Amino acid sequence: MFGVRIHGRGGQGVVTAAELLSIAAFDEGHHAQAFPTFGSERMGAPVVAFCRIDDRPIRLREPIAEPDALIVQDPTLLHQMDLFSGLPDDGYLLVNTERSLVELGLGTLVDRMRAERLLTVPATQLAREHLGRPLPNAVLLGGFAALTGAISLDAVCTAIRDRFSGRLAEGNARGAEAAHRMVEQLRGVARA
Repeated sequence: MFGVRIHGRGGQGVVTAAELLSIAAFDEGHHAQAFPTFGSERMGAPVVAFCRIDDRPIRLREPIAEPDALIVQDPTLLHQMDLFSGLPDDGYLLVNTERSLVELGLGTLVDRMRAERLLTVPATQLAREHLGRPLPNAVLLGGFAALTGAISLDAVCTAIRDRFSGRLAEGNARGAEAAHRMVEQLRGVARA
């Protein structure tokens, strides 16, 4: 089973990201589930959503304490809570920011984990370019697909187009495609 934990703030589409990820996995023939957990239901409040992907039916219903992958939609949360709790040394980390993980004060995390599985992507900037709004959720899913290989970019874009319509669907899909290309280029550099 592949577990994903997504951290962000209310209004950033954290829950929608988990739902889109589960739909993309389901469309590729996997079993999947997505669910959120949050305190106060207001804009800007910390939100956590979870997604499980497996080839067998999923019977678990509790939050994912030891994720295989962590997506951070809002980097201001990095030092406000223990986001990295349970993330194994061989886990995946994708953070929405233009800065490096070292610049974010995460040098010790970088030192203990596999470098090729840790990336930052300027998802908010890509969302503004392609969608016209600072919503990083769908963009990050394109980066996630390239980073982990757990789902394909095609499945992500199909889930986006099934959930949204018109300019909103196409802008989100273009943003996801741009993040996917960016991560592929960054991973190519990391391997060289």
